[in-house]
Amino acid sequence: MTKRSEAKYKIDRRMGENIWGRPKSPVNRREYGPGQHGQRRKGKLSDFGVQLRAKQKLKGYYANISERQFHAIYVEATRLKGDSGENLIGLLERRLDAVVYRAKFAATMFAARQFINHGHIKVNGRRVNIASYKVKVGDVIEVKESSKQLAIVMEASQLAERDVPDYIEVDHHKMTAKFVRIPNLSDVPFAVQMEPHLIVEYYSR
Repeated sequence: MTKRSEAKYKIDRRMGENIWGRPKSPVNRREYGPGQHGQRRKGKLSDFGVQLRAKQKLKGYYANISERQFHAIYVEATRLKGDSGENLIGLLERRLDAVVYRAKFAATMFAARQFINHGHIKVNGRRVNIASYKVKVGDVIEVKESSKQLAIVMEASQLAERDVPDYIEVDHHKMTAKFVRIPNLSDVPFAVQMEPHLIVEYYSR
């Protein structure tokens, strides 16, 4: 498991965007970055800077994936048929922590990762405690029986700030979710615009 090195709201403030659409994000109140130099006026970013920002934003969104892991996902995306940017998003959305978050079994992507690491999730009836586990179409993800009544699970399932996307079928009574299909970029309910094509340009320069 990669150690989470930054608070999620720090990521929001560095990006200058509320990347998860959370009501408590400090970007809702102040748009400047974190730290003592955060209020300095920002200059115009170079092409490289724009590409780097796009990469940092997407990495941050998925619970601040390590650079090594993220680059490995990018390499896999380029080997698949079709658009590499779309493939990148599809692979990220197949991560077990992303599916648990999308299914509203956890309130945040960070909480989803921790929830899986602590052994609360099963895939096709078998316990899986690896957040980066790659879910396949048709897989059934469920919260372990003894964990279904946990307050964090009940609260997450009732969050009004986001909906379950249509590529995941969820039964919140049984706390089960089925991964129906691999989504395209346009299917994924990002709170802000993600630009995977810029990430492809960043790595291929």
